[in-house]
Amino acid sequence: MVELARAGRTPEEPSKEFEPSAQAIRNWVRQADRYDGRRADGLTTAERDELRRLRREIRQLKIERRLPARRRTRR
Repeated sequence: MVELARAGRTPEEPSKEFEPSAQAIRNWVRQADRYDGRRADGLTTAERDELRRLRREIRQLKIERRLPARRRTRR
C-alpha cells in the first residue's frame, strides 16, 4: 500500500480496491516516511518501543523506591 501511494496513487484508490481505509493508508505512509528518515515530526516504531520500555522501567523504579520508605514508617 505504501509503495502504491508513493508511486503517485491517492490513498483513496487502493482503499477502494483493498480493505484498509484511505486514512489508514495515509497513516502507514506517514509512519514509513518517519522510518525512512523522510519525516522528522514523530517517532519511529523503534523509538516508540524504546520510550514505552523506558517509561515502564521508570514506573517500576518509582515503585521499588517507595517500598523501603513504607517499611521504615511502619516500624
